[in-house]
Amino acid sequence: MTTPPSSTTPSAILSFDFDGTLHDPAQAPPVPAAFFEVIRKLREEQGAVWGINTGRSMPHTLEGMRESRFPFFPDWVVAREREVYFPNNFGRWIPDQKWNIRCEKEIHGLFKRSEKLLAHIRREVEEHTGAQWMEMDGEPAGIISRTLEEMEWIVEHITPIIQVEPHFSWQRNSIYLRFGHRDFQKGSSLCHLAEHYQLPLERRFAIGDSHNDLEMLDLTNAGMTACPSNAVADVIQKIQAQGGFLASQPCGDGAVEAVLNYFG
Repeated sequence: MTTPPSSTTPSAILSFDFDGTLHDPAQAPPVPAAFFEVIRKLREEQGAVWGINTGRSMPHTLEGMRESRFPFFPDWVVAREREVYFPNNFGRWIPDQKWNIRCEKEIHGLFKRSEKLLAHIRREVEEHTGAQWMEMDGEPAGIISRTLEEMEWIVEHITPIIQVEPHFSWQRNSIYLRFGHRDFQKGSSLCHLAEHYQLPLERRFAIGDSHNDLEMLDLTNAGMTACPSNAVADVIQKIQAQGGFLASQPCGDGAVEAVLNYFG
């Protein structure tokens, strides 16, 4: 993969969720070639910058790019909904140190303050469901449910419990839930990047399909919003309610459709 030079004065920033929005493992290739043709043209003719805004870790994101046969790198990546990276001229990914360190410091402090709250949530989840509680390096806590219905029950049950800590939140994608800091999610990460490129709200485009995309798809963070046809009901409802673009096609084909709607 190459690293195309970025415009010195970007005209717009495009933020794409990866799994379920661009990437469909059932297709070959998982991201349609037409997507890269549209993005290449948009970068060359309009000076736009684009990136992947995902819940995946950075290594997992790079694996997805290789699997999807990316012909060139994006201009940036947001990994785990909060960590920002930029590619250098040698194809290496350089962390945005100031932002990433601030994220981890704030999250570490929050989880230290919330040990009793997390223990309470864990007891509730393990007592009433068969969901799996997860703890690993870089991820203070998370939950994997057995079914979507079980995750819906968990979310409904723990929502009032976390009210005691206003900064405590989570990001959810299907049966996976990751606890985190309310101020660090896909929407705030997109805003940070837009400030980096000095782009106003109306020049920010975002598309996603799942619950962890909701902040990114809010009109306070992106002036142009969209979702593919396979998006979950809550995302479709949000896009329709705020006058965004609901694609008629799923995943990558829907992303192409949405980009052409706003920039074609």
